[in-house]
Amino acid sequence: MSTIALAVAAVLLAVTGATRAGGASLVRTSRADALRDASEGDARAGVVAELLEDRIRLQPALGALHTFLLALAAIPATWALTAFFDGVALAASLVLLGFVLVFAGDLLPRSIGRNRPQRIAYALSWWLKPAVAFGMAAVDVVTDDEDDDEDDDDEDSDADVGQRELIESVIEFTDTIVREVMTPRTDMITVASDARAAEALPVIIEHGRSRIPVLGTGADDVLGILYARDLLGLPEDDPRRCADVMRPASLVPETKLVAELLREMQERQIHMAVVVDEFGGTAGLVTIEDLLEELVGEIVDEYDEEEPMVQVLDDGAYLIDARLGIDELSDLIGIDVPDEEWDTVGGLVLGLAGRVPDEGEAFEFENHVLVAEEVRRRRVGRVRLRPHR
Repeated sequence: MSTIALAVAAVLLAVTGATRAGGASLVRTSRADALRDASEGDARAGVVAELLEDRIRLQPALGALHTFLLALAAIPATWALTAFFDGVALAASLVLLGFVLVFAGDLLPRSIGRNRPQRIAYALSWWLKPAVAFGMAAVDVVTDDEDDDEDDDDEDSDADVGQRELIESVIEFTDTIVREVMTPRTDMITVASDARAAEALPVIIEHGRSRIPVLGTGADDVLGILYARDLLGLPEDDPRRCADVMRPASLVPETKLVAELLREMQERQIHMAVVVDEFGGTAGLVTIEDLLEELVGEIVDEYDEEEPMVQVLDDGAYLIDARLGIDELSDLIGIDVPDEEWDTVGGLVLGLAGRVPDEGEAFEFENHVLVAEEVRRRRVGRVRLRPHR
């Protein structure tokens, strides 16, 4: 029986180590990479991407399960050792057991998982999904019990709520890609390369920009960036063209993580980059302010006069700027809207229509009706959203 107990302990210790390694690998896996791999047909990556949707709860859930498994492995091992040894030998064997449990069940697998993000998470995705579900259930039970004992659920301070929201923003920030925060090419303020530099200054002032892209033959041909401060001292009759005054443009792929881009922009001391798609075309623009707003929320100064992204109408419906992100729409209507196909509300409407919709055209989605309130050429500008009656 003692030998069987040791075998059971070894199996439990192996499961404990796999859980620790898989969890360490999982939390260091980028959801953007997992979504990309899933789109290429890797079903394991799809499971990982699903788990990473609620990244903030992963470590508590897996930590609770790991502690449970570690304690469970210690029980048969301790029982077996008491059958084999006694006295000083038993004490020494128990100390050695503790070292083995901590090293093989925690320290070593955690180090292995940290050094192999994605790979181990994908390989153990079949186990991590039920493990996370079990751990979350355990954490919820403990949390509910603590809430019942303390009976102060509604006494969170504003500071605690703000800190929690900031932590969640930081966690989501690590998974956000540039495409989700950029200004799309259709909203770019640009100037032609052959335009006189002195004539570009009024355009910059009118739109409240400090930098604008300089285009060659079209929107996909961004030649450089024109800085307002380089134009301020130019006389009105200066013959130079925008191409003569512009500075080089930095290009970044639309799938780049915003956390990586923020570091690069800080190191290279640049404030604007041109976003390109997989075909080399211009997808949009991103500024360092866009990246910071993703982390700390909207940055508004005394000169900003932008309309709110969401307006509540008298009849209870919402008038939504089509640039509103899918995640924000999910929070607004309380429905999990899939974000694999669409990044914005405008993209959702285009997807439902299968074409550029007509103004006033309505579409049903998850017991809601979306109306293309404003259509600008080939894109949707505003959407009216109301529950289906």
